[in-house]
Amino acid sequence: MPSPIATPTPITPPRVPFIDQRTGLIDRAWYLFFLSLFSIAQSSEDWNKGSDVNSLLASYDSALQKLSEFVETKPIQELQSQIAELEKQVEGLQMNPPPRHFKRSRYGQFLDTTTQTAAAINTAYAITYDTTDVSNGVYLGSPSSRIYVDEESIYNFIFSIQIDKTAGGVGAFWIWPSVNGTDVPNSASQMRIQGNNAEIFSAACFFLELAAGDYVEFKFAVDDTTVELKNFPASAFYPAIPSIIVTVTNNIEGVQ
Repeated sequence: MPSPIATPTPITPPRVPFIDQRTGLIDRAWYLFFLSLFSIAQSSEDWNKGSDVNSLLASYDSALQKLSEFVETKPIQELQSQIAELEKQVEGLQMNPPPRHFKRSRYGQFLDTTTQTAAAINTAYAITYDTTDVSNGVYLGSPSSRIYVDEESIYNFIFSIQIDKTAGGVGAFWIWPSVNGTDVPNSASQMRIQGNNAEIFSAACFFLELAAGDYVEFKFAVDDTTVELKNFPASAFYPAIPSIIVTVTNNIEGVQ
């Protein structure tokens, strides 16, 4: 007499995926289902004559066929869904291009209306300013030699200076920028001026990468204290001549 037939684990194939998406392995419910079928087959004394077993297997034949169709078609359905979603994203990009981000404009212009001299030769002095023409995010600090920025960016600093000598002979004048008190490498310029009441105009520019809160100073030195940064008053036909003018902008990086 055959052994009693165990009750198989119930399962509805269309509702339970054969593969667990989280693990990539056979779903636990399907594992238990096949295990129960195996246990039933093992408990039968005669597999070929066990009508109960054969009937049971026949009742699940259609379910297994549905499972086969489900497993075969699922990857195609997923691929079609992914393609449709990708097409939607492409269409969205064509209709709505990514927004363009612009750097905020930061700028300033500063000058000094006094004559600045060196108390000793071969000694660095910070050039000061007493006038702000325009300022937006770039401003004078304390002491007034420091030009601060309020936003990280690459800034273009341009200076123009008026040099004068008040006595005979030849004198040298040096100028260079520093950032947060540290001299910028390979940035100095040298000029030589000769004779009493001789004047030289000079200008230069620098790209400086700064963080918010950084400050820039221009330093100068002379080998003769009669060489100075000279301010000249206005005359009847031209405006006053500042000893130094510095302009600062951050439009180097453009669209982001």
